[in-house]
Amino acid sequence: MTQTTTNTQPTPVAVKSPIAFLRSHMREYGILFALIAIMAFFQVATGGILLKPVNLTNLILQNSYIIIMAIGMLLVIVAGHIDLSVGSVMGFVGALAAVMIVNWGVPYFIAGLLCLVAGAIIGMAQGFWVAYFRIPSFIVTLAGMLVFKGLTLWLLAGQSVGPFPKQFQLIASGFIPDLLGGADLNLFSLLIGVLVATLILVLAIRNRTEAAKSGSIEEPFSFFAAKNGLIFIALVYMSYLMADFRGLPNVFIVMALLIAVYSFVTSRTTIGRRIYAIGGNEKAAMLSGINSQKLTFLTFANMGVLAALAGLVFAARLNTATPKAGAGFELDVIAAVFIGGASMSGGVGTVVGAVIGAFIMGVMNNGMSILGIGIDWQQCIKGLVLLAAVIFDVMNKKKG
Repeated sequence: MTQTTTNTQPTPVAVKSPIAFLRSHMREYGILFALIAIMAFFQVATGGILLKPVNLTNLILQNSYIIIMAIGMLLVIVAGHIDLSVGSVMGFVGALAAVMIVNWGVPYFIAGLLCLVAGAIIGMAQGFWVAYFRIPSFIVTLAGMLVFKGLTLWLLAGQSVGPFPKQFQLIASGFIPDLLGGADLNLFSLLIGVLVATLILVLAIRNRTEAAKSGSIEEPFSFFAAKNGLIFIALVYMSYLMADFRGLPNVFIVMALLIAVYSFVTSRTTIGRRIYAIGGNEKAAMLSGINSQKLTFLTFANMGVLAALAGLVFAARLNTATPKAGAGFELDVIAAVFIGGASMSGGVGTVVGAVIGAFIMGVMNNGMSILGIGIDWQQCIKGLVLLAAVIFDVMNKKKG
């Protein structure tokens, strides 16, 4: 009697040619190429002003709250929903922080924690109706946008409230001190930048090595080397430029931690994979045992927390809370996520893509302002860029 053996070795995936790989991953690489091209254009058009240390630091500070909210919005959109209230929630939380800290004398640390809790409650309240009563997120969050605009006006009594204590302002305007005692260069900030760039490179190499062992490599080595080499050089160069000014801003560290944590959650955890599953096909996900209602609820609660954090950062940067704070920010956040490669139908998108999309919007705003282009034309150009990104997504799906 002969015994048959079953081959359990994974079938290796053939490494694609560079052209074939680029065609099948145009969504991911397209936005990276777009960011590089836009930065190169404005660097030349502005006579080198765009990448000056002072302007680069301001670019990060000006877009920090958009990036923070774009990370949360990505999860909402990947799950197949939308949140139109994030700008109003951001303004409301900033107003709440101002009233507690300035008018009531609440210590800024306690006030900040209470504001984050308030953001979570707001997100849960909206997510409850979307997840468990199946009310379209567009309607629920549109109502939320109007409600929190009104509450902000009521809370501030139509007036600006400020200034904040110096310690609270450090959230958005503070910089990492130089613990290495550099004279004209913040050596500690530069060291952090180099270490982070090195860590990202090491992790990328480790992931490729693991993929090679399982035979699942698709990306040509030339693409892998060029992409990660470019990321390493860009991070070190940006760190050097900021170290040449005042060092890494505090909010930059907050953003970096959020990007790292949410990238890990979305790509390496069960809950992250399940959020993509319900966005791709909710009925199939539910049949496989995934609790789509709970996950939808959590994505909105998470969005509320990050909108609250952005509200604290924005209020600290302005050093005051105003009734108009956050007006229209939801459009920039949603645009950043779609430009960054997320799909309108859900199930597709990455944290890094959303961040790149936010930087594309930020670089365009900054570059056009330096060139003296009016706000009217800025809005038109940004609208056309968003439309182009959505058309690209639709055409890419048809080809697929």
